[in-house]
Amino acid sequence: MDKREIARIERRLKTLQKRLGQLGPVMRGSVVVIGTRNKQPYFSVNVDGKTRLIYLGKARAPRAREYSANYQKLRDIAEEMTTLNMARLKEDVGP
Repeated sequence: MDKREIARIERRLKTLQKRLGQLGPVMRGSVVVIGTRNKQPYFSVNVDGKTRLIYLGKARAPRAREYSANYQKLRDIAEEMTTLNMARLKEDVGP
């Protein structure tokens, strides 16, 4: 790995770290709509093998969707950072 590639990885890692700081609240899970006639939004998350539901109502559903989307962004950033850091470790590039 040449110096330009190492510098590119370092710049990308700094960008990703900055994005992490800007995420805001995160929640693992998703918003689901339950009901046949009277459809209502719930937040669903699996904890210890059990599905937990929180009733949201229409007012809280957008905020829960945002938190869930932030969690997905967090995962995507972590995956990319893992790939970049693996490349750094492989080449034994310092912190």
